[in-house]
Amino acid sequence: MVIRGIPRTFLRHRKDCFSCMKLLMHICCANCATYPVSVLKEKGITLKGLWFNPNIHPYMEYKNRLDAVRKLGQLWDLDIEYRDYYGLEEYLRNVVGNKAARCEYCYSVRLEETAIKAREINADAFSTTLLVSPYQKFDMILEMGRMIQEKHDVEFHAEDFRSGYSEGRRMAKTMDLYRQQYCGCIYSEMERYQKDGSEAKSGGFAAHR
Repeated sequence: MVIRGIPRTFLRHRKDCFSCMKLLMHICCANCATYPVSVLKEKGITLKGLWFNPNIHPYMEYKNRLDAVRKLGQLWDLDIEYRDYYGLEEYLRNVVGNKAARCEYCYSVRLEETAIKAREINADAFSTTLLVSPYQKFDMILEMGRMIQEKHDVEFHAEDFRSGYSEGRRMAKTMDLYRQQYCGCIYSEMERYQKDGSEAKSGGFAAHR
């Protein structure tokens, strides 16, 4: 069980010391990273980032987001590991013909890679910056994270950062970070242009304007 976003192992061993916690944070993009990273670092948590987003397409979009994370890492002196893998073919093999399950695939492949890495570096927990966006499927991310924590025996830090989404966007703007116009996959890129009235059918477009 995760209590108020704090892993049980951390609570059990050092309830009074956030600085003793080592957290591996999956970073989906620079814009979504700003608020969660600032909050966790304020708590004194030892934070390491992981870039692994093979679901982002096309390639230039992938590169723009990766470059923005690198820029943020340099500006804030962050410890980030980069798994630079543009996984278009693997993505297509897993979602073509099953479009409705694409979000589940995108969440699971990234969270599982993060959990595996967290075990490898002996982190107390893993998490993701996806938890900041009100446009992501929050409950699905929580469910996926908890399933993966049981599979790999490493805690999922399930903190709700959504109240700071707008603040994080403002922070990103002041640093002139690249601001994407859709969620990430080729389906959300397509849906960006499929207008229904004044809004795109996909929440991804509204999420990243």
